[in-house]
Amino acid sequence: MVTPMITRITILGIGVVVAFSTLSIAKEFFAPVLSAMVFGVVLSPFFDMLARLKLRPSLAAFVTVGIAFSLLAILTVFLEPYVSEAITRAPVIWYELRDAVEQLQAMMLGLNEIAEDVAKAIDPDAKGADKVEPAFDVPPLSDALFYAPQFLAQVMIFVGVLYFFLMTRPEVYRWLGATLGGYEEADFTRAEAQVARYFLTITAINAGFGLLVGIVLQLIGLPGAVFWGVMAFMLNYVLYLGPIALAGALLVTGLVAFDGAWAVVPAALYLSMNATEGQFVTPALVGQRLSVNPLLVFVSLVFWLWLWGPIGGVIAIPLLVWSLSVAEVFVRGEIERREAGSAG
Repeated sequence: MVTPMITRITILGIGVVVAFSTLSIAKEFFAPVLSAMVFGVVLSPFFDMLARLKLRPSLAAFVTVGIAFSLLAILTVFLEPYVSEAITRAPVIWYELRDAVEQLQAMMLGLNEIAEDVAKAIDPDAKGADKVEPAFDVPPLSDALFYAPQFLAQVMIFVGVLYFFLMTRPEVYRWLGATLGGYEEADFTRAEAQVARYFLTITAINAGFGLLVGIVLQLIGLPGAVFWGVMAFMLNYVLYLGPIALAGALLVTGLVAFDGAWAVVPAALYLSMNATEGQFVTPALVGQRLSVNPLLVFVSLVFWLWLWGPIGGVIAIPLLVWSLSVAEVFVRGEIERREAGSAG
């Protein structure tokens, strides 16, 4: 006989599979919508500050969105010279690494020849496999023009949802509480405050970390130290995988910029600073209340990266903090109801 608990677990599992399958299939719609809500939660303290200044919700939301995109535009303009320089230096980097790549190709060719000799020894009539030419075609301009309207549509969805979510957050939270049951508007507001506090704290940590990385790389003479400092700031939001990617990029740049053992110094310095920040600075400033299990962080990050790519990596941690806060309210309510039932 199937117990009610097994039935509930089965229904819940099917619901989770269907929900995430829908998110994957319709990611062009759900990715900007959910991302806008997450960023709305992060920007909520600034919106609340404007609301306390007696600005109407529509105007406060407009100012919040405008300032957020203005900061993004300023950052883009600031980074443009360094990105252009990196693109210009790409052929130089490839030229420096070409010898290593050619040696690797020669080694692979030698392995292929050995495999063919073994195959001929086993079956003299066997023919060598056809060579497969690598295809690294540059996407044509027509593809870029085809995807441009889709990208603009997603940007418009993101901006619209962000604006209206900021303006109507209390109504959204009241509707969620009435729909889910056992929740109140204050519960979602509390979860929102935790996410905003976590994100603002992490932003301050990442800003100081990026500044320190830029200064250290400038002192050792690495070209584009400002660019690397900004990249350290941005990629530090993507825990684990972001620092690994930046360390690999610094290793390649170090091989191009320096000779000998000094070539690995930029990556080694960055990894040591990142380890210090992750083990000591962040736990001390974030605190036990906002700390999250590292396993949950890694699984959440990998899952959302797999589901939505870079966008998923950005929203993974704020969404995890919000979900854990809401789940904490649910568990606390269940415990209180059980205690009240046992007392009655």
